[in-house]
This record gives sequence, C-alpha cells and structure tokens, in this order.
Amino acid sequence: MMISLVCTVRDEADTIAALLDSMLSQTRQPDEIVVNDCGSHDSTAAIVAGYAARDQRVRLVSGGHNIPSGRNNAVAQSKGDMIACTDAGLTLDPGWLAAIIAPLERGDADLVGGFFAPAPRSLFELALGATNYRDVDEINPATFLPFGKSMAFRREVWERVGGFPTWASHCEDLIFDIAVERAGYRRSFAPGAIVSFQPRPSLRDFARQYFLYARGDGVAGLWGKRHAARYVAYAGLVGLLGTIIRLPTTRLPGLALMGVGVISYTRSPYRRLWPRLVNYSPAERAYVLALVPIIRLVGDLAKMAGYPVGLVRRRRTVPQS
Repeated sequence: MMISLVCTVRDEADTIAALLDSMLSQTRQPDEIVVNDCGSHDSTAAIVAGYAARDQRVRLVSGGHNIPSGRNNAVAQSKGDMIACTDAGLTLDPGWLAAIIAPLERGDADLVGGFFAPAPRSLFELALGATNYRDVDEINPATFLPFGKSMAFRREVWERVGGFPTWASHCEDLIFDIAVERAGYRRSFAPGAIVSFQPRPSLRDFARQYFLYARGDGVAGLWGKRHAARYVAYAGLVGLLGTIIRLPTTRLPGLALMGVGVISYTRSPYRRLWPRLVNYSPAERAYVLALVPIIRLVGDLAKMAGYPVGLVRRRRTVPQS
C-alpha cells in the first residue's frame, strides 16, 4: 500500500526545512510528501518548492483557510491508501513513520496516535514542557486521542467521516478522532512514534495558546465537565482565602489545606522535572521549580477565560444538523 506523509503550513520559513529534513531522514520512507501551503506571506512555499525540485517525492500544493481545511486539501491531493499526518514547527524522530504506520499495516487499527515530546531551548521552556506535557509512560492507550501533529489513518476513514471539520479553528483533530470512534473504527497508540516540538518561549505566548485551546474546546463543545471542575476548584480556593482573611482562627488549617492542594497539583510536573535538572546550577534549579505553580495558575486562568468565549462562538460557528 502507498504511504503519503502530509502536513499543512503557513509562514513557517524558520522551521519548515528542519521538518522536511526529518521527513526525508525516516528509516521507513514515505512514497510521497505532500505539503499544503495555506497562504504563507513569507518564503515557506519557496523553500518547499526547492525541496520538491531536488526530490520528486516532495509535492507542494496550496489551499484552505485554516489548519483543518489545509490538512484536508493535503490529504485530498495525496495518493496514498495510508496517510501519516504531522504539523509545522516539529521534527520527526527517524523511526516515527515506521512506528506510526505499523498498526495500520498489521491490520490492528484504522487510526493511530503517535507521541510528542518537548525539546526546550530555555529554562522557561524546560519548566513548561515538564508541567504541561506527560511522559510516555503516563499515557493510557485506551483513552489517548491522536493529535494532528502525530497521527496516521486509512484514507477510507478520512473519507467516511468527512475529513477534519473546517469550521473548527482549534481541536479539529480531537473532533476528527471522536467522529472516527463513533463510526466504529479502531484506534491505537504508537509510543515509539515521536515528534519533537519547542514549547512556547514565554508566559504570554503560553497564556495565549491555552486561551485559544480552551476557546476551541468551547466552540467544539468538548470537555465541559473538565472545565466546570476547574471553575468549581478555583471558586473553592477563593472561598477558602476569604475565610482565612475573615477568621484568623482558620489561618493555619486553611493554609495547610492550600499547601496540600498545591503539592497535589504540582506533584506530577515536579516528578517529571527533577531528573531533567541534574546538570543545572542550584540557582537555575530553584528558578525552574518556582515556575511550575505559576505556569499552572496562568494556564488555568487562560482556560477559564477562553472556554466561555468559545461557548458564545459555538452558537454561530458550529453547523446545525
């Protein structure tokens, strides 16, 4: 069967060469690489065209107005029976394609999710990567939903569910996953199919990312109970702080309860982070460790701001059935 490796890009002149180099360095080579340019204003398309001129497997196509429509166009323009999908701003481990295609070739799955690992370039990115992204041994294969940055599927699956939802500016891959599951197809997790990415470089960029993610959740109607639990938890925290301020007798028990909550909430990030700090100075370690609760708080506030915006947008965005 023919394997097509696809992605959609826009204004990725700084990163597209690294992605294409990693695609062409796979131990299992794709039959074709289809890169969809979604209206770049920089030299992204020219760089891809240069690769296409040197290697006939690389093809540049154009179309779409956002990530799902661009990805759909890349799949539509491809020829493979099996589609491997990734995103711009990433690099693929050499064995990524072999690992993510294997369950499809064995007939064990119709949709496969690979893994993704942070590749930090600063202390902040190190803290962010450990705080927000799980290690591979923390993944439950039975519940893991593939992300567009690291997935593979049979063409018939994409055709059956109507592709990625073009009305979704975010979370289009998760909506696709749910549609595939509802259609009765089989899903699996390929832990050895790893892509590397650079976490957001600043707290501001991270907050904007999580605001948009949560807004996408609201538009898509995803994870309502999870978001509701976050509002309830923070309402309880505000109530506890108010009690501590009003009633000094509750100060020590209240602070102890808050301390337990903070420890519980940051335990997993610290567990991931500590082994990664071996070669850093005490001052650097202290700085990185201090960032963890800040990142948690900012991420939660960004999500709580973004989700209701998404719910409002949902009424005029999601097609009515």
